[in-house]
Amino acid sequence: MTREEKAIAIKDITAQLADSSTIYLADISDLDAGTTSDLRRACFKANIKLSVVKNTLLAKAMETSEKDFGELPEVLKGNTSLMLSETGNAPAKLIKAFRKKSEKPLLKGAFVEEAIYIGDENLDTLVSIKSKEEMIGEIIGLLQSPAKNVISGLKSGGGKLAGILKTLSER
Repeated sequence: MTREEKAIAIKDITAQLADSSTIYLADISDLDAGTTSDLRRACFKANIKLSVVKNTLLAKAMETSEKDFGELPEVLKGNTSLMLSETGNAPAKLIKAFRKKSEKPLLKGAFVEEAIYIGDENLDTLVSIKSKEEMIGEIIGLLQSPAKNVISGLKSGGGKLAGILKTLSER
C-alpha cells in the first residue's frame, strides 16, 4: 500500500467512525469461508456494517477522530473486524446468537454512545443495553400508566355508582 492509499483508507475509516455512534471491534479469525459468509449475511440483515481493517490504519483513524476512544486502540492486536451499527445492542446480540454455532467472533471492545467496553466479558452487558427507541417506548408507557389507571378507576367507579343508585331507586 502506498502512502496515498493509506491516507485515503485512514480518511475513509475516520469518516465511518465519525458517522457511527456504535462501534464494535471483534476477532473473527479462524472462521472458515462458509461461516464468515454466514456472519456477513447476518450482519447485512441486521443492518450492521462489517469490515476487516488493518490495526495500524484503524489506530491512526481513532487518533485523528474527534471522539475519545480511551483504551480501545490498545486492543488492536491480531485480526480485527470493525462492526458499525445504528443500534447500540444489535452487534452484541448478533455475536451472542452467532456463538451458538461457533466459538467466534470474540468481542475485543466496543464504543457505544461514548461509553467504552473492553473485553469479551462485557458481551452480556452490551446485549442488555436498550436502544433509543426502546427507551422512548418505555418512558411513554410509564407516563401513560397513571393516566390509564385514573381513567379505568373513573369508568369502573362510575359503573358501580350508577349500579348503587339504580338499586337504591328500585327499593
